[in-house]
Amino acid sequence: MKAIVYKKYGPPNVAELTDVVKPIPKENEVLVRVYASTVNRTDAGLRSAQYFISRFFTGLMRPKNQILGCEFAGCIEQIGDKVTLFKIGDRVFGFKDNGAGGHAEFLTIKETDAIGTIPKELSYLEGAPITEGAHYALNNIRAATVKEGQNVLVNGATGAIGSAAVQLLKYYGATVTAVCNSKNKELVKSLGADFIIGYETSDFTKTDKKFDFIFDAVGKSSFQKCKPLLCKKGVYISTELGKYSANIFLALITPIFKKKKVLFPLPVMNKEIIQLLSNLVEHGKFIPLIDRVYKMPQIVEAYTYVESKQKLGNVVLKIAENTNKNDLGLIAT
Repeated sequence: MKAIVYKKYGPPNVAELTDVVKPIPKENEVLVRVYASTVNRTDAGLRSAQYFISRFFTGLMRPKNQILGCEFAGCIEQIGDKVTLFKIGDRVFGFKDNGAGGHAEFLTIKETDAIGTIPKELSYLEGAPITEGAHYALNNIRAATVKEGQNVLVNGATGAIGSAAVQLLKYYGATVTAVCNSKNKELVKSLGADFIIGYETSDFTKTDKKFDFIFDAVGKSSFQKCKPLLCKKGVYISTELGKYSANIFLALITPIFKKKKVLFPLPVMNKEIIQLLSNLVEHGKFIPLIDRVYKMPQIVEAYTYVESKQKLGNVVLKIAENTNKNDLGLIAT
């Protein structure tokens, strides 16, 4: 089968399209014929090993699992002898960060892992980007124990994580102030944001508003800068470690004082989250943004664009053709 493989850590061009052995499902696994995946910050970070600590999970000297692609959407082609939750022909989507494999024509995954049926009427291209940004956003929202009526600020509201966060926060009943480029104001409003701050004309840290939760979905600010904006027991969370990995240290120290604090929750992904996201998509409460769609031979171009930090929402990787008319005409040129 065709797959995008990286045999060493480095820039986008270490990812190469090549032939590999097709996986065989174990008795509790399904074999998915992948039609679409995504290229995201998780994939880019693991590939580059920008944070050396990631190598303790992926391999110190070289990657142990050489096919990235944590998100996928496809059709079940084969099931293990003990599989009961799915059948051949089911259209599925999911998230697989332990071993990944979405950047290939086939992958295997346990039926009990983060995999579910694609919401009705969604194409494979639309199903692939449901999980990555949303599960990061959801884990952070839950960690901050956001409640209805609270004021929340999202910095970086147009990325995969930020755009998901705005929609999920509205689902939880929060009042959302979104920080983004002013040219994307109407887009972010359509996601549910109540107030918009254009970062190119205004410094959001100078606002007079107070927030119960500040979510830095792009990791470009800091607790020190945001602290004056927080309510008495407000929470600050960033998707990045921060300068000198400060957010890890602050997450250990600040909760002790039971005042303004930093949290750095480790994200989890499971069936419950898959089902929640599926239901939200099906009822129009969450719609993953899609910026561009690339084909497998364009993987270097796709990574380069993701790392330019200019994308809106998600970059989808089209793995195979299919007959769904909704999937046609979206390929980047």
